[in-house]
Amino acid sequence: MSPRAAHPPVPAATDPALIRNFCIIAHIDHGKSTLADRMLQITGVVADRDMRAQYLDRMDIERERGITIKSQAVRMPWELGGTGYALNMIDTPGHVDFSYEVSRSLAACEGAILLVDAAQGIEAQTLANLYLALENDLEIIPVLNKIDLPAAEPEKYARELADLIGGSPDDVLRVSGKTGMGVEDLLDRVVERIPAPKGNADAPARAMIFDSVYDSYRGVVTYVRMVDGQLNPRERIQMMSTKATHEILEIGVSSPEPTPTKGLGVGEVGYLITGVKDVRQSKVGDTVTTLAKSATEPLAGYTEPLPMVFSGLYPIDGSDYPELREALDKLKLSDAALVYEPETSVALGFGFRCGFLGLLHLEIVTERLRREFDLDIIATAPSVVYEVTTEDKKSVTVTNPSEFPTGGKIAEVREPIVKAAILAPKDYVGTIMELCQSRRGTLLGMEYLGEDRVEIRYNMPLGEIVFDFFDNLKSKTAGYASLDYEPAGDQAADLVKVDILLQGEQVDAFSAIVHRDKAYAYGVLMTGRLRELIPRQQFEVPIQAAIGARIIARESIRAIRKDVLAKCYGGDITRKRKLLEKQKEGKKRMKMVGRVEVPQEAFIAALSGETEKKDAKK
Repeated sequence: MSPRAAHPPVPAATDPALIRNFCIIAHIDHGKSTLADRMLQITGVVADRDMRAQYLDRMDIERERGITIKSQAVRMPWELGGTGYALNMIDTPGHVDFSYEVSRSLAACEGAILLVDAAQGIEAQTLANLYLALENDLEIIPVLNKIDLPAAEPEKYARELADLIGGSPDDVLRVSGKTGMGVEDLLDRVVERIPAPKGNADAPARAMIFDSVYDSYRGVVTYVRMVDGQLNPRERIQMMSTKATHEILEIGVSSPEPTPTKGLGVGEVGYLITGVKDVRQSKVGDTVTTLAKSATEPLAGYTEPLPMVFSGLYPIDGSDYPELREALDKLKLSDAALVYEPETSVALGFGFRCGFLGLLHLEIVTERLRREFDLDIIATAPSVVYEVTTEDKKSVTVTNPSEFPTGGKIAEVREPIVKAAILAPKDYVGTIMELCQSRRGTLLGMEYLGEDRVEIRYNMPLGEIVFDFFDNLKSKTAGYASLDYEPAGDQAADLVKVDILLQGEQVDAFSAIVHRDKAYAYGVLMTGRLRELIPRQQFEVPIQAAIGARIIARESIRAIRKDVLAKCYGGDITRKRKLLEKQKEGKKRMKMVGRVEVPQEAFIAALSGETEKKDAKK
């Protein structure tokens, strides 16, 4: 423990002048969680013997991948000039898919630490989060991390940061989250620079719900930021949007483990437990007030996140459908950006159509369903939302290829586009432009940040980004490029629906909406992939890719054939021919009644692209 860490915990309902609310924003892998670890140690809220790396990352999946998925709030005591302060820190995710978590955290703070890796410099997501913080009028403290690395160039990147947010390069703090160097100065800077929260202590209580989690023993745990008034234990509260009323069973602060207190006052960040088990009653962005003296005006809340990518989630065992519904309800509580509705598929049975903020979000949700709820699920190929107008002026919103209108003439298909910003060393400009052009991107502009780094801005169809664009970008730029994107409306495009037919029957799970120029390539890829995955039948099975009634690609799975000539030693050819004809008749009859069973593993492999690596080797 640092000699300056305030030993006694700051009492409940602290004077707002002694509170500092701040968050750490940075790109993925720039050391937010490591810096948070050092702060916890230096302020003494976590004893050295209890310390572990990424202390605030509670999920196994976060620790394994080294990424933060959920924002975590923690309260730390700190002393400056003989006065004890309460610092409420929120550690935020760095990946573009979880920027919604960041925007909610920023609304609960007065300041932000802008953390940049001294060996890598500013990345696209850092810029995006910085603009979010500036929109919220937060005080920004620029910090360079990892200055103990041999590759660190603090002077160069301090200049870059100062140019970006104004000020002098000397104002940029230099710290090492690993060794703890400079972290005490940073805590002092937080106390000096970040303004104290403002609010009316005598007004009716108003608290903003900025996060909530489901605890199987205690029910819903709601995290709030107090704006006005005070909340006390055993008080009856009301949620302003749902009008639901509850009694506060426990109220407290995270320090970093839940610590009950005598109440929460203006500017404090803490948690409430009401014993509620229904996850829908604690909505993120809602305002909490007291029932006896309730506020009339709710707080501004948050803008609802728009799902960018849609995918169908189906249980492998149909009887798990109720468990999947319950699991999604509970996940929705800790992940407010998840959107889902029931749907059915001919091939896969009952499931849910889910909306995600991006591919990593989809991957994390499916992984959490498998781990936390022990469910075996299939995710269909991701797709985006299309607006289709038919010639009789009907408009259809398509989130699933099976909803794409067939039969009637289609007048126009509109697809969502995004404004993408790519930051990379200038040596890779050519390869990046080539990649973006191949994905139907249109160049908006280029800007040099410093001597050797460039920001390239493109308008691109979202459908071209959601599959493997980020992986390709990373591999073509040796991992240096970073990507950030935001919605930018929609555009008309020449899109078609490609169906996959097995023995003339359409398999809805494999349908996709693609650009006409890429339809043939998708058809060849999918038919080739299914030929590898579907076991041979007693009869020949044609696999076809079609646009409407026109077949654009075909593969055949050869029939398994019993050797009926094995008993014919020599003899007349007519005898052999007779046996072969007889076998052929049997196969024809079987083909008329036989159905092609697609094994579950083939669905999973074809939809997740596990055979792509084999295709690439060929």
